[in-house]
Amino acid sequence: MPIFNVTGEVDPFLHIALAKGEKIYCESDAMVMMETNLELKGKMTGGIGAALMRTFANGESFFQQHIEALRGDGDCLLSPTLPGAMRVLDIGSQQYMISDGAFVAATSGVELKVRTQSLGNALFAQSGGFFITETAGSGQLAVSGFGAMSELEVAPGKDVVIDNSHVVCWDKRLQYEISMTTGSSGGFLGNLINSQTSGEGIVLKFRGTGKILVCSRNRAAFLAWTQSKPA
Repeated sequence: MPIFNVTGEVDPFLHIALAKGEKIYCESDAMVMMETNLELKGKMTGGIGAALMRTFANGESFFQQHIEALRGDGDCLLSPTLPGAMRVLDIGSQQYMISDGAFVAATSGVELKVRTQSLGNALFAQSGGFFITETAGSGQLAVSGFGAMSELEVAPGKDVVIDNSHVVCWDKRLQYEISMTTGSSGGFLGNLINSQTSGEGIVLKFRGTGKILVCSRNRAAFLAWTQSKPA
């Protein structure tokens, strides 16, 4: 199986070592360098329908880059679109739900599937609206987050609330719901006012057993800040 390693402390690369015949796929424009034994092709993974669903679900490009070691062993370097940390996850016994823009690369045995989610979650989520991406199969998956990344453990009786824009991915076994407030009462209007006056937007509430990866930066807030500054 291809070997994934994150290299570098600040804005790291994803280094992948492939043996002859092995292949991986990654987000469009992720490839920085590859050795000449490797071959890169743009493909619609899973066909037109699957490619369209992934584009709607988490903002991925319609075409993904597929890198295969056709002529012998070889290495490649990949990087995510936004500056920040990366993490390599083992897929198999654990499967994950992935937020918008978090996908970097995966071995060929990992499948990114798209499914619908509840109406309430679809209306308020930044995870593809009515659609959300989940992993299947086995292998390795690399995800990225804007800024630093941290791992949180959720246990029974220790539910957590996380700002929606900081969630990278989470264990599929976890139950989640989306809310406009950290409170448990107050009605729709009260929750809306509380959400605005607290400075928080949409939050995700998780319960159960599993882990969540979160990033330190909020893409939407950072973009709004840069646009508010004079030229």
